Amino acid sequence: MSYIIDRRLNARKKSTVNRQRFLRRYRKHIKEAVEDAVNQRSITDIDKGGQVTIPRRDISEPIFHHGNGGVRKKVFPGNKEFVVGDEFRRPEGGGGGGGSGSGKASNQGEGEDDFTFQINQDEFLDFMFEGLELPYLVKKQLRDATEYETRRAGYTNAGSPDKIHIIRSLRAANARRIALSGKERRRVRELKKEIETLEARLPDDDASAQIATLRLEIEELEKRIHRLPWIDDYDLKYNNTIRVPVPSSKAVMFCVMDVSGSMTQSIKDIAKRFYILLYLFLKRNYKQIEVVFIRHHTHAKEVDEQEFFYSRETGGTIVSSALNLTADVIAQRYPKGDWNIYVAQASDGDNWDGDSDVCGKILQSRILPKVQYYAYVEITTGPHQNLWLEYQNLQQGWPHSFAMHQIEEPTDIYPVFRKLFERKTEGAA
Repeated sequence: MSYIIDRRLNARKKSTVNRQRFLRRYRKHIKEAVEDAVNQRSITDIDKGGQVTIPRRDISEPIFHHGNGGVRKKVFPGNKEFVVGDEFRRPEGGGGGGGSGSGKASNQGEGEDDFTFQINQDEFLDFMFEGLELPYLVKKQLRDATEYETRRAGYTNAGSPDKIHIIRSLRAANARRIALSGKERRRVRELKKEIETLEARLPDDDASAQIATLRLEIEELEKRIHRLPWIDDYDLKYNNTIRVPVPSSKAVMFCVMDVSGSMTQSIKDIAKRFYILLYLFLKRNYKQIEVVFIRHHTHAKEVDEQEFFYSRETGGTIVSSALNLTADVIAQRYPKGDWNIYVAQASDGDNWDGDSDVCGKILQSRILPKVQYYAYVEITTGPHQNLWLEYQNLQQGWPHSFAMHQIEEPTDIYPVFRKLFERKTEGAA
């Protein structure tokens, strides 16, 4: 049995394999540290690496040592206080003072600090998005597919040496040799039958001479057969592979954010932090994904990433304007048969009188039948607004494709984000 050991070093001349083993061992502590960092960091620092601290009690290793009690004799070197033959009292507790303490300072012995180490940005994001996925992502049609996979497609007479099909090549070589030597082989069989007939006669000089002549002819024919090449370039067969387009898991995420006057600056910051988490998650885990940013107050408009996160525009609140725009963009650019469509909406729940009922109708008729998943986040510390109550009625009719959660403070962002995009089991689909 062969064992392959990865001895590659990372940038700090440390063993990459050992570091990965260490990260797996203390995964629980690292995930807790990552969650705390996400909740405490600013928007600009949310995706950076950081320090992880592991309590000393969790990295202690079991050791063999002598227990308390018993009679043991030890020899210690003398010093300025003790000389050979002096006796001194055993320390209480059977140890060397506070050497096995809890890490706190004391006037006896020594303690230990908690263990702290650094993780880079990629490791930080790996732990932050572990176990998350876009729910119910499915393969769509072949049209405009940009993904291909290599498949076997029979055999060909030309190719690279690593693709030679040995059995097919040997079979072709044997067939060629049989075909080219067919006439000689038939003649050899005929001559052998003549020899058997002559040998059946009584021995005489004429029969012996004829048999010798026939054997010389057989030997000449077999030499001619053996002169045929055992394998020729013509015999070589290669595995043929072709690139076949496959259904693509193309996805689009609509980020719909309320920027009306009722959204205070703190609420907007929470919404931005939520969308930055979502944006990082999508870009890191999915290659073929588009993100559509929509801001709304009384009017909705599609914007770019910079304006979505940093524009200061504000106004009244008509949520239906954003939903109508979302439905129009889906109808114009993202046909359901080709795209996995997702929508994430963040709002404080406040809406114009009578507009929440309009929002429910738009979602019911124009959006939910076309999307894979719709996530609504209400950012408020008070009672739920009329938009939440309207969406609750919708959720009963779309239990798998519609989800809603409340965020009250920044520390709720990451837990809510994980609940919305946690990996769904097959039975839940």
